[in-house]
Amino acid sequence: MTAQLGRLLILASLLVATAGVVTGFANNLRWTRRFAYAFSALMAMATLVMEHALLTHDFSVGYVAQVGSRAVPMWVTIVSLWSSLEGSILFWGFVLAIYIAAATWLTRDQAQSMPYAIATWLACGSFFSFLIAGPANPFGSVSPVPLDGPGPNPLLQNHILMVAHPPLLYLGYVGMAIPFGFATAALLRGKLEAPLLGATRKSLMLSWIFLTLAIMLGGWWAYEVLGWGGYWAWDPVENASLLPWLTATAALHSVVMMERRGVLKGWTVTLIQASFLLTILGTFMTRSGVFNSVHSFTQSAIGPTILVFLAAVLIGSVTLLALRIDKLGNDGAIEGAVSREGTFLLNNLLLVLFTFTVLIGTVFPLVVEAVNGRQMSVGRPYFDAMVVPLGVALLFLLGVGPALPWGRVSHEQIKRALLPPLVGGAALVVIGLIAGVRNPWAVVTLLFGGYALQVMFASLLRGAAFTREAGRRRTGAQLIHVGVAVVMIAIGVSSTMRTQSEVVLTPGQSATIGKYKLTFTGTEMRDEPHRVSQVARLEVMKGAKKVALLEPRMNQYDAMREPIGSPDVYSTLGGDLYVSISSLESDRAALLLITTPLVSWIWGGVVLMAFGGLVALIPTRKPATVEVAVTEPRLRLMTP
Repeated sequence: MTAQLGRLLILASLLVATAGVVTGFANNLRWTRRFAYAFSALMAMATLVMEHALLTHDFSVGYVAQVGSRAVPMWVTIVSLWSSLEGSILFWGFVLAIYIAAATWLTRDQAQSMPYAIATWLACGSFFSFLIAGPANPFGSVSPVPLDGPGPNPLLQNHILMVAHPPLLYLGYVGMAIPFGFATAALLRGKLEAPLLGATRKSLMLSWIFLTLAIMLGGWWAYEVLGWGGYWAWDPVENASLLPWLTATAALHSVVMMERRGVLKGWTVTLIQASFLLTILGTFMTRSGVFNSVHSFTQSAIGPTILVFLAAVLIGSVTLLALRIDKLGNDGAIEGAVSREGTFLLNNLLLVLFTFTVLIGTVFPLVVEAVNGRQMSVGRPYFDAMVVPLGVALLFLLGVGPALPWGRVSHEQIKRALLPPLVGGAALVVIGLIAGVRNPWAVVTLLFGGYALQVMFASLLRGAAFTREAGRRRTGAQLIHVGVAVVMIAIGVSSTMRTQSEVVLTPGQSATIGKYKLTFTGTEMRDEPHRVSQVARLEVMKGAKKVALLEPRMNQYDAMREPIGSPDVYSTLGGDLYVSISSLESDRAALLLITTPLVSWIWGGVVLMAFGGLVALIPTRKPATVEVAVTEPRLRLMTP
């Protein structure tokens, strides 16, 4: 009964979404909104039906029989919704439904462009409803009904971060559909008015915030779970999340240019379209099984279906751009290359070049295999050689751009703007050299990072008294830039100053790495409902002081023959001590010991970026109107 109910709800959502597409492009706003709310309600109910089936262990439902288990903890049962192909596509549809309902409600005062925008969102909803009803159907019936299931992939049970990382990733991915709908509406009408531009900017910023946090949590999960001691490996699915983030970042900068100078309207729309297309490509990378990735947990047959949708959206977007982009026009011009708008434009071009570089390195091996059947891989050397210079150049612009004024700039203005922050750059380089930084790229990163930080902090101090929306947006942007500088500095230092050693210890033996002395005190077995863990206990000393007790472990799950290692990390502001198990027996432990500086600054910098985005989204408070009857005529006083 549960399976039939879920499938009925999905088919109904497909019907109303398709009807909404028809009424929307027929410019019937009232019925399009009704269909949007109906689609959202039906998709939400279908998701709740699946979650109820998981929580009640209804193994008559195909997806529950595939990923459910009575032995796993409650939190694992809940996150099982997005642990495998069919459930993750259903979760995508659910997130899209929430976005559509919220965006339709929040734009209820706008009328002219909304039928087209909502129709575009519902077209996406139609596709995912079709996918859920057909190739990725989670509501299949199982007979005979099993008594229990295998549970989700053990890697997804191995860390609590899986509660947050996938939902945030989907909130970032799916959210790109909303600005894409606004961009499509602008092209169809040939206008991008201020209300539509404001809605586009806010929806794009919200998705960017979620995607920023998701990328960070994905790196943190890899760092805490996979045991190799790194947080980014240029894995295809890691790259899939980075690509739309880069184009969305470029689009947000382009929106500022539109608002300040009335330029780059068509370019902004193009970047928004590219961001949405890259999220669909990312979904293909993650769930098609075509790419070999530690993050890709499924081999599925939905790849061709997603590729057809991607091709349709790409062809439609390019055609619409070709026919309508000239209608948007420009209201101004960029007055000089050495100005803030000039650096904004160069920043955009570098971000797009960054995107193409990562895209080519990610997709090229697949193209080669499809053409001639040869398997090949593009590894870290390519990405480091191509991307590191681009990243350093972007960090340079991060400091120089905000330091320059808008419009035409004299030589004296350039000197006054650009010379003082060199003090901050030089100071950070000196600190880095004293700390042992010697890698040339890391030194340059410190120089440009210190420069950018001085520019940002000075700007923050100047704007501390701002309370209007423009002031909050500026403050939010500066906080984002501070976070970016911190992250890039931390990446530059941590990736070039990492030390590691492999040791084999018996109980009572010690090993030293950096400032730390680790003593292996033995092992113990821990029996949990969903796994059995063999834990190595290591006492960590820094000088004469005990600072931590680390417990890396090997976790054995019923669904896997080989145990899964789970490292343990001692984190400080200065750096991390990372211990991972290579092999573990009662009388010996083979361990990988790693020290990496400034890792926690990466996580903190990303959180600051997200916080800055939220500050920029805070709506302005409308001034209250107070009527005071003193004399005729009445006086209307505006209070802040």
